[in-house]
Amino acid sequence: MEIIQVVGLGLIATILILVVKEQKPMFAFLLAAATGVMIFMLLIGKIGTVISELERMAKSSGVEMIYLKTILKIIGIAYIAEFGAQVVRDAGQENIASKIELAGKMLIMVLAVPIIGIIIETVLKLLPS
Repeated sequence: MEIIQVVGLGLIATILILVVKEQKPMFAFLLAAATGVMIFMLLIGKIGTVISELERMAKSSGVEMIYLKTILKIIGIAYIAEFGAQVVRDAGQENIASKIELAGKMLIMVLAVPIIGIIIETVLKLLPS
């Protein structure tokens, strides 16, 4: 029932932000950012459980851990970039948010190159000579 906690926290923060925004816009922004961090902290335990289960499955299937770690880094970059862009958008800085998203995509591409190379090698091995 964690979703009830997340939605409840979000609704309370939204009401507080709407009340405070007229008088203290900077405080409203800080409240929004703090709420985002608190929601993220509520989910950290779940993320750890998922990572542990993925590691267990990778070990049992014989997948090298370097590939799993790379994929987890890619997923982490995607989530962090999205979170950062949303916070910056909340502050009214659409241009900077777009740059954060672009940086996240570029970092994902850099990390994906070795995995793409292995996929190409595997496909080439499957093709008849």
